Amino acid sequence: MIRNEQEYQEASKRLEAECLRLAKHREELTKSGLKKSELKRVMDPLISFHDQLREEVEHYENLKRGKFPNLQNLKGLGGLLVSLRIARGMSQRELAAKLEVHESQVSRDERNEYHGITVERAINILDTLGVKLQTSVVEAPLGVEASELQNT
Repeated sequence: MIRNEQEYQEASKRLEAECLRLAKHREELTKSGLKKSELKRVMDPLISFHDQLREEVEHYENLKRGKFPNLQNLKGLGGLLVSLRIARGMSQRELAAKLEVHESQVSRDERNEYHGITVERAINILDTLGVKLQTSVVEAPLGVEASELQNT
């Protein structure tokens, strides 16, 4: 996950370079006479890495626009807290100062996506970011995982 503007800039440059490298590599392999199936087998891992990097860049850009993923049973709350900080244009240093903790604490928490965070601490972070988290409850039929409801 891209957590700040510097990481975003680096990932964007890497994505652009990777795009050029991917095209050049494909061209060279095509010239070498590989069959389509062989070319696909060689290119698939490179394309997968490229797609993952592109998705991370797009995710960060969506966060900057205020578009957030939905939570299911509070799974992903830590990621959402990181996302909200990014969307608010606040650095880890600024958040740490407002929370009156050391910057390294926020950095460590975000790396771990706030694993094991207390409800009180999550509320404090949300309040500091100036946002409210709203939830809705959807009854899951017996034998159906709540995560399966999202796919229906």
